[in-house]
Amino acid sequence: MSLDSLKSRLPDYAKDLKLNLGSVIGNSGLPAQQLWGTVLSTAIASRSAIVLRELEPEAKANLSPEAYTAAKAAAAVMAMNNVFYRTRHLLSDDEYGTLRAGLRMNVIGNPGVDKVDFEFWSFAVSAINGCGQCLDSHEQVLRKAGVEREVIQEAFKIAAVVQAVAATLDAEAALSE
Repeated sequence: MSLDSLKSRLPDYAKDLKLNLGSVIGNSGLPAQQLWGTVLSTAIASRSAIVLRELEPEAKANLSPEAYTAAKAAAAVMAMNNVFYRTRHLLSDDEYGTLRAGLRMNVIGNPGVDKVDFEFWSFAVSAINGCGQCLDSHEQVLRKAGVEREVIQEAFKIAAVVQAVAATLDAEAALSE
């Protein structure tokens, strides 16, 4: 189970995805913890068992136990937050924005890893889940921490490629049943 194995599973018509997967993960300039936490959290967010099974062992091997847990926590809490905040934002009744959320999200304040890394992973998951409010919030935190736009873009490049690979492989699996 590895990045190479995942690339080999992609059909010929998805050659661009194969190349992009190798590029955004295999040739990334991100620090290992930031990269592999992003890979793991977006693999979880992709909801693809195929992608998660292939990428998780390599992510686990490249992350400390704390970072591994924090990346999974980012995917979990953002799965909730992205639905909640996206819905609140999409509703035409602005009064929902004044109501207390009342949802626990303590892990955001104390993720067990560097706050920038956790924000980076949360941002990438929010890209997959399509929550503009969460994207803006996490991007602002990252920018205030001094993270350059080019680095932030790496998070949503990884998210885009992981999601596309997941959609392609899941479709192929369904079509072959």
